[in-house]
Amino acid sequence: MVWSQLNTIAQIQDIKEASYQQRPLFIFKHSTRCPISTMAYGRLKKSSEKQLEQATVFYLDVLSYREVSNAVSETFAVDHESPQILRISNGLCPFHASHNGITQEALVESIHD
Repeated sequence: MVWSQLNTIAQIQDIKEASYQQRPLFIFKHSTRCPISTMAYGRLKKSSEKQLEQATVFYLDVLSYREVSNAVSETFAVDHESPQILRISNGLCPFHASHNGITQEALVESIHD
């Protein structure tokens, strides 16, 4: 996976536009104070799934960028959770998962839905 920082509200529109061309594309909302979030982040960083090699994951520190996190929730009509991963495709969020639902297998399955 290719990891990029998400730390401005303006980037959300760029991600939305890129989602029409670039696939797969995810946003990972991470709380640096939460052990479950740290565990989910670690699982994603160790990804060995072939289908996820070309995936772009935008990393969002929800504690440092609360307003960006709120804007992501509003833009994609998904209630905030942390940790949380959202797949963005064609300007929408057809898949999101939180806590122990954040697995490589779930991400791969979301790509094929």
